[in-house]
Amino acid sequence: PRTPLARLGAPTTHRGDDMTHLVAVLALEGVIAFELGIPARIFGSAKDGAGRPLYEIATCTLDGGPIATSTDFRIAVDHGPELLERADTVVIPASHDSSPVGVDAAFTPELAAALRRIRPGARLMSICTGSFLLAAAGLLDGRPATTHWRYTDRFARMFPKVRLDPDVLYTDDGDVLTSGGVAAGVDLCLHVVRRDHGSAVANAVARSCLVPPWRDGGQKQYVEAPSPVDTGGSGTAAVRAWALEHLDGPLPLSRLADRAGMSVRTFTRRFREETGASPGQWITTQRTERARQLLERTDLTIDQVARESGFGTAASLRLQLRGRLDVAPSTYRRTFRAAPAETVPRVERAS
Repeated sequence: PRTPLARLGAPTTHRGDDMTHLVAVLALEGVIAFELGIPARIFGSAKDGAGRPLYEIATCTLDGGPIATSTDFRIAVDHGPELLERADTVVIPASHDSSPVGVDAAFTPELAAALRRIRPGARLMSICTGSFLLAAAGLLDGRPATTHWRYTDRFARMFPKVRLDPDVLYTDDGDVLTSGGVAAGVDLCLHVVRRDHGSAVANAVARSCLVPPWRDGGQKQYVEAPSPVDTGGSGTAAVRAWALEHLDGPLPLSRLADRAGMSVRTFTRRFREETGASPGQWITTQRTERARQLLERTDLTIDQVARESGFGTAASLRLQLRGRLDVAPSTYRRTFRAAPAETVPRVERAS
């Protein structure tokens, strides 16, 4: 067994008012191109009210030299492992060598030495199977973590000290965060932007990148069975679009199934195949997002927000936000309130 690397210190968000938060992306041999580009795209799109970048993003390799990607091109970088010494956040995207098959070969003395250069207080993130390398370094022992659903069984066998959650999109343990596969890396980076700078900035990034502004980290990863392609209008997409326009009213399962022209049993099965969630879970998630937007962008009272988002009462809204976000509505509003307040149209686009 490897000796675990020293655990990182408390996370930081900024090094100073006049310094941009530095995100260092550590690219390893065989890095998967999509995952490599996620941090630059998401963090690079975050701007303050004056249009100034909130993050500086730089890529490094273990020796500063070019590396092969998972596809038919190589990349040349401007930085070696010394970049890690001044980074505020370090991101390790997936590579072929960070997969379960290649993790032993990937966790070289050079990689261990590079990880030791990360300064105390820096935040550490992994995308997809990059979590295998963090676990191999001992940095996930006793912590919550996740990885691509295809490899969770093997991860659990290889790293029994890690508190693996095989279903969630991402985990946040303060200074160490992990995500599931591929697009869950987008969700994780947006979550970090939201955590650092609030929902207004994160939502602006999501709009710029044409991705959903928020998916709860506790949302389950998609299962292996492919979703059927709805070519004849026989799926649940139309009903979901209709439901988003009527979140403030009752949405019993029988009503949704009737609109789809299906039995309740068939509708529930198709809905789960297409969204990865039950109708009730999906509606609660959409109502929570609606409530978040109203809290951030309007002056509606908590009772009004509860009614507009479909929770009915302030007590029900408080219960949902406590359970999902561990925060009260009033606290959430104070923390993430957009300035100046924006008007939210009653009908929101599906996310």
